[in-house]
Amino acid sequence: MKSGLTIQEMAQEIRRQGDVKADYLVDTRCLRMETWGGQPLLRLLGDSDVDLVEPLDIRTTAHRQMSTYLGIPIKYYDKMLEHDPELLAVNVNRWLQRLPPAQRLLRTLDGHARAFLSNRYRRLDNLDIARVTVPVVGEMPGIQYESCQLTDDFMYLKAVNPQLRDEVRPGDVVQAGVAITNSETGLGAVSVYPLIFRLVCTNGMTAADNTGISMRRTHAGPRIIERRRFAVCGAEGLTDDDSDFICGLQNAVREAMNEARFAQLLTRMRDSAQLQLNTDALPAVVRQTAVSFSMTETEGEAVLQHLQTDGDYTLYGLANAVTRYSQDVVSYDRASRLEAIGYSVMTMSPELFRRINQVHSAAA
Repeated sequence: MKSGLTIQEMAQEIRRQGDVKADYLVDTRCLRMETWGGQPLLRLLGDSDVDLVEPLDIRTTAHRQMSTYLGIPIKYYDKMLEHDPELLAVNVNRWLQRLPPAQRLLRTLDGHARAFLSNRYRRLDNLDIARVTVPVVGEMPGIQYESCQLTDDFMYLKAVNPQLRDEVRPGDVVQAGVAITNSETGLGAVSVYPLIFRLVCTNGMTAADNTGISMRRTHAGPRIIERRRFAVCGAEGLTDDDSDFICGLQNAVREAMNEARFAQLLTRMRDSAQLQLNTDALPAVVRQTAVSFSMTETEGEAVLQHLQTDGDYTLYGLANAVTRYSQDVVSYDRASRLEAIGYSVMTMSPELFRRINQVHSAAA
């Protein structure tokens, strides 16, 4: 599992961000993109073109959400962003003028525009989610936070219960855990997944498929109506009306690490350890797996290297090669995605396994 923050460092940074982040409900007629020093900045303008806040640097997610909203193809948007920011500003401003006026939720942090969202977006923030889940995780004796992180788009809490453990094969010990994720920028729901922690190589695997999901809540909410062109959004937080959601979220955390769920996952791991890979065409098998599970060619080559180093030529070994490679990835977001892909590989359908495993040896 990829290293991250300690739970204490995570708590400190969540509190810091809570103090400095700001959200604005903005009429699109107030928005203008300009370039300063060769970089595009977003201005929020009031009467007489007076800045309502300091011009904002624009993060990648906000750029992509603006591209989608304005209907500018992302490849063209990115090309302008890299090679001609002034042309990008012209395009953005022209479409802001031509599209019907609308209210958008603009989320900011540390002087950055980090998300450009609908006014129906329900703010379920990291501090709210941590406040209702961390105490439940703490109910379990001996619990250990193996990895936590805050990226530009996600919060991750990954905890392991060392007392709930068993062997997949003799000497191959795994422990039950839980992964809690949330996005404040519109890229993901509040989610709770079972997590498996493999001691032999400290790999983490999250059961994030349809059968593994314990809890998932999107950020959809009622439309925010504001007569003014610009308004500062106050703290939203969880209320008494969210009691069912809070109860469900806390129960999902408990369920993710209960013995019955762990036994179910352990059975699937043991079953995958009985399925042999086609070693006569191993490179082709891994390449086809990479394609089937949205990994890049470079990622597939790295997975093959880990698979050959470990020498476990089973479906279980292939899944572990994916999660082992996740520790090498710079991006914590991508590493976490690969932990989920590893589980998906391990639990692929028999039909897909046969198709991948029957690639002709000449393809290798």
